[in-house]
Amino acid sequence: MVVKSELKFIKSLQQKKCRNEHGLFVVEGKKTIEEVLKSHVKLYKLFAVDSDGFKIEGIEVNPITNKELSQISSLKNPNGYLGVFHIPEQERKIMSDWILVLDGVQDPGNLGTIIRLCDWFGVAHIVCSPQTVDCYNPKVLQATMGSITRVHMRYTELKAFLSSSELPIYGAFMDGVSVNDLKLPEKGILIMGNEGKGISDSVAQLCTDKLAIPQFGGITTESLNVASATAILLHEIRK
Repeated sequence: MVVKSELKFIKSLQQKKCRNEHGLFVVEGKKTIEEVLKSHVKLYKLFAVDSDGFKIEGIEVNPITNKELSQISSLKNPNGYLGVFHIPEQERKIMSDWILVLDGVQDPGNLGTIIRLCDWFGVAHIVCSPQTVDCYNPKVLQATMGSITRVHMRYTELKAFLSSSELPIYGAFMDGVSVNDLKLPEKGILIMGNEGKGISDSVAQLCTDKLAIPQFGGITTESLNVASATAILLHEIRK
């Protein structure tokens, strides 16, 4: 059995302040845990209802009951495996052809999908405003399906970051120039804004170009979901 104090500690990691304080985050699901174990991210502790189902050389598996797992899981139906990992240090030097910047994306599912999209399209770095949802939020991690280990995440004040960059800065706007009419460079920065408010005024002022996704349907649809829009724009960048 896992002692109550440890259960309480792991449960606390569902909160951002506790994750930041201890430098740890939780991953659930056998497949996602296996993805993280293959990466540079260091394991703190691994729990499994069926410890025989997780045989990896050099990895200790701690047995846990279904009842104990349900007390610490963020899922309605825990699937038998939970790993606690060390949060990796943020990379200060960015080596990438394109950088995705997120200005206040709030929905965990959106951020998780965007991280997975960056993994798919080979965008290695995402720079987030402090107002963007934490990338180690359990719902974000579920949506990334392990891509969190292959995309470098950085949280910082965007005005300072963008002001210091020599790359062209493209912001996604409803009233921008159609992406079909632009010749995108080999290197640049793409900014995606908040789900409801879009890109903040202070960040918008730093954009060298405003781009938009052309609409072919009726005007009843006001805008695209930010993750869907990111997918389209990343595809255009890689064309």
